[in-house]
Amino acid sequence: MRTSGTTRLLRNAATAAASVALLAGSLALAAPARAATDTTGTTTGTTTGTAARPGEPAGFHPEQDHAGSTVARHEGRSSAAANTFTALAATQTPGLDVSSYQGNVAWSTAYANGARFAYVKATEGTTYTNPYFAQQYNGSYNVGMIRGAYHFALPNVSSGATQAAYFVSHGGGWSRDGRTLPPALDIEYNPYGATCYGLSQSSMVNWIRDFSNTVHTKTGRYPTIYTTTDWWTTCTGNNGSFGATNPLWIARYSSSVGTLPNGWSYQTIWQYADAGTFPGDQNRFNGAFDRIQALANG
Repeated sequence: MRTSGTTRLLRNAATAAASVALLAGSLALAAPARAATDTTGTTTGTTTGTAARPGEPAGFHPEQDHAGSTVARHEGRSSAAANTFTALAATQTPGLDVSSYQGNVAWSTAYANGARFAYVKATEGTTYTNPYFAQQYNGSYNVGMIRGAYHFALPNVSSGATQAAYFVSHGGGWSRDGRTLPPALDIEYNPYGATCYGLSQSSMVNWIRDFSNTVHTKTGRYPTIYTTTDWWTTCTGNNGSFGATNPLWIARYSSSVGTLPNGWSYQTIWQYADAGTFPGDQNRFNGAFDRIQALANG
C-alpha cells in the first residue's frame, strides 16, 4: 500500500523523537555522580550515582580528614592560639601531626624549628591508607623525632575491633625502641553527617573500648585518645573510664587547654592550633623530652 507524504513525515518525526529520548537516557546513565556540598563548601555526599563501598560513608574524602579537621568548624579558634608556640615553657615539648594533606614533609626543617615529636595519620575506616605515610613516619624518625601513627575513626561503618586490626596492620604498630609513641585513636566530630555517627553514648563508649582493647592485645599498648572535651561530653556522656589506661591528646585552639574530659586529670598532648611554625597541626607534649621517651618506652 502506498503511503502519503504526510504519513511518511509523521513516521520520520516519531522515529527521530524516539532516538533523541534513547540518547538522553544513555547520557543520564553515563553521567558521573554530582557531589553535594554544605554551606562551607565541604563535600558531604553524592546526590546520584552508586552507593559508597562497604566501609566508606557517602562522599568519602579521607584526604580531607585528619586530627582536628572538624574542630575549628564546631568549636572555633582563638587568635591567641597561633602564637602559643612562642611562649612554650621548658617543660613543654613542641611537636606536630600530619596527614596526606601535607604531602612530603621537610622533616629536617621542622626539627630545626624545634619539633621533637610527630603523629602521622596512617588509616581511616577500613579502606584508606595515607599514601604519604612512609615518607612522613620514617622521615620524622630519621631526623631524630619520636613519632607515632594515628587512625581516623568512622564508628558507624564497622566495629572498633575491625578498625583497630586494620590500623595495626597498616602502620599502627608499636615497638619498645624509645622512638615510637603509642598508636593513637582520632575520635572527633563526624565529617560525613551526624556528630556522634548515629551511635548512642553507651554504644560509642563500647566502640572506643573495643578499639582500645584490640590495639592493646595486638601491640601491648593502649592507644592515645585524641578528642575534644565538647565531643567527648556529647558523644560518650563524658565517660570517665579511659583515663587510667589511655593517654589523652586533647584539641583546643585557644591560649589554654581548658576543662579536660572526665577521667583525665592532665593531658599528655595538647593540639593548640591547626597552623603555625610546623607543617600540619601544632602540639605541645606535657613534659620535657625525656618524658616523651618514657611514654615511647611504655
